[in-house]
Amino acid sequence: MRDSLYENVPFTLSELKHHYGPQVHLVGTPYLLSQLATLCSKIEQPLVNTLVRTLYTELVTMAVNHEFPRKAASIPTRMIEHTPRGLYQGDILDPEVRAVSVNIARAGTLPSQVTYDLLNTVLQPRLVRQDHLIMSRMLDDAEKVVGSNIGGAKIGGDVDSAFVIFPDPMGATGGSLSTAIDLYKKKVPGKMRKVICLNLIVTPEYVKRMTTDHPDVAIYALRLDRGMSPPEVFSTAPGQLWEKERGLDDRQYIVPGGGGMGEVMNNAYV
Repeated sequence: MRDSLYENVPFTLSELKHHYGPQVHLVGTPYLLSQLATLCSKIEQPLVNTLVRTLYTELVTMAVNHEFPRKAASIPTRMIEHTPRGLYQGDILDPEVRAVSVNIARAGTLPSQVTYDLLNTVLQPRLVRQDHLIMSRMLDDAEKVVGSNIGGAKIGGDVDSAFVIFPDPMGATGGSLSTAIDLYKKKVPGKMRKVICLNLIVTPEYVKRMTTDHPDVAIYALRLDRGMSPPEVFSTAPGQLWEKERGLDDRQYIVPGGGGMGEVMNNAYV
């Protein structure tokens, strides 16, 4: 007998209201925001990477629950040896779905590995892949970011019908991520099912760049930082005064932010 309790299992994101559009999800919870605040404070390894793993485990889980398709399943439990009723019958994530996690080195290396490993537990591993991009910011004489450069790539095949996921901790200007997504849209064979960006922190500038360049992309972020905005912004919902919102300083680092996460995570300050 199939129990209707587990048919069409509901899942609703807990997210902040904003005016950025339906593709943007600000999903920080009190627990995750507490962990993220600790990550952004003056801590050292191994706590840094422990927190990154925890945060990305939760972020990937939310995105998969919200975005990935499901199927009705009938799966024997260990009790099937004792009774024919030893079956779980109900919703599961459809395991026959393709997914690609893209590591944008170096801040994205650990988040992408966490994403890749988790996807392998719910999807058929033969359908899950991890790609690798080497990218760097291009700076002018005043050390202001003026673009992004792809220095190397290891892309393991096409992306036809695949969810392509970019786990990149800091969404600052959006330049690097926009360039990476352009690469997959224009140079990698196949039509992607959907692009999903997983960020710990984003700025209003990042959201503007991404929703302008790639309005089809879904963004999941734990926190929106707009600490360089004028005082009247802070009492408004995100995006209500979008033209006044600022999250980047003159060097285009996020405020309050957490510093250069690639440097912190790798203990390499160059």
